[in-house]
Amino acid sequence: MSLGLLLLRLLLAALLFGHATQKLFGWFRGQGPTGTGAIFHGWGIRPGRQMAVLAGTAELAGAALIALGLLTPLGAAIVIGTMTVAAAVNVGNGLWAHLGGYEVAFVYAALAAVLAYTGPGAWSLDNPLGLDDLAGYGWGTAAVVVGLLGSVPPLLRRRQVLASQR
Repeated sequence: MSLGLLLLRLLLAALLFGHATQKLFGWFRGQGPTGTGAIFHGWGIRPGRQMAVLAGTAELAGAALIALGLLTPLGAAIVIGTMTVAAAVNVGNGLWAHLGGYEVAFVYAALAAVLAYTGPGAWSLDNPLGLDDLAGYGWGTAAVVVGLLGSVPPLLRRRQVLASQR
């Protein structure tokens, strides 16, 4: 089981790393802060460039915590929050990513939630630090709730921006 959790953590963290560095540095054919900021601006997430940097930084922090298996519920909450915002802007396109949907963001958030509930496994920094009890129903639920609550301010701001454009 520990090997499976390690693989899950590393794969999710690697994908989040790529997702974050596209925004922050333009790596992996990303558009960097300016290009991503323009996209965010068009989605009503303002100020676009600053929010792109914030999202990329949050994704990178979440990826690091998940990869290390350190403070796993916190890393999961960060990922859940950022991915909820990412999913919300694409919800009108439906689920499937090839149609511009929220599939990818949903899967990343769901995997982070799974890790918050199961814990990172024995091959993690939480384990030798004695933080294994930061898993289970209570911590998993807390990570989901904190992540969802963290998505509320940018989504409310987006709603205001879009309403003012009508």
